[in-house]
Amino acid sequence: MRHSYDPGSGVSIASLAYDYPAAWQVPEHSHGSDQLIYATSGVMQLSISTTRLLVPPLFAVWIAANTRHSIRMPYAVSMRTLYLRPKLVQARNCSVLHVSPLLRELILEITRIGNLTTRVRVHAALRDVLVAQLHKAVSIPTTLTVPEDGRARQLAEATLLDPITKRKLDPQCRDLGMSVRTMQRIFRRELGVDYDTWRRQVRLLKAVELLATGASIKAVASAVGYRQASTFIAVFARNFGLTPRAWISQHSPS
Repeated sequence: MRHSYDPGSGVSIASLAYDYPAAWQVPEHSHGSDQLIYATSGVMQLSISTTRLLVPPLFAVWIAANTRHSIRMPYAVSMRTLYLRPKLVQARNCSVLHVSPLLRELILEITRIGNLTTRVRVHAALRDVLVAQLHKAVSIPTTLTVPEDGRARQLAEATLLDPITKRKLDPQCRDLGMSVRTMQRIFRRELGVDYDTWRRQVRLLKAVELLATGASIKAVASAVGYRQASTFIAVFARNFGLTPRAWISQHSPS
């Protein structure tokens, strides 16, 4: 399906503000325009082919025109979306972006206006500043790839739903009709890492999701399967370059 929110004649950027309840799923679709999706509150999970993107609050996701994607809201989400004419922003890959205070205010102001038209001077100025901010925006590592192999993908999707399952890998593989060795070989061939390393990344992304909702570091460590908060902090810092506390501080609204 393709929604009709793309900018019309004389419009450079269209917008949409919408609130979604928890557990809402936006089916797979695409747009003829580039999209910037920002949640003023709540966490979004996007699926683009074999890629999964976690978008915490205070971050945005960039989706290039004609990219098929679906969105899941594990919690209630207040979403603001900008639809930009293709080529306004230099081509960039679909990614999760850090939103600076200025970029946040631009998103909110443009959605308040509704559409930016090309003939209104103030609208053109807002457009140009937005484009400049998007070129400066830094991507964050909250992207995960799942295998293309059907049975390996089943395991991956089950892990995404329950990243701290106590089930051993061997019975899960048997249920899917393959050996652990074969499963590990598929993960290494397609994703470049073994299953255990991949699952660790899933748990870390779950940790980011929980930290973004305001949960304590100790509670998050326990929720993602770490008995000791110190171990969780060390693993988090090794992967994200910041401790959980520093991550929260750096990505809190200014």
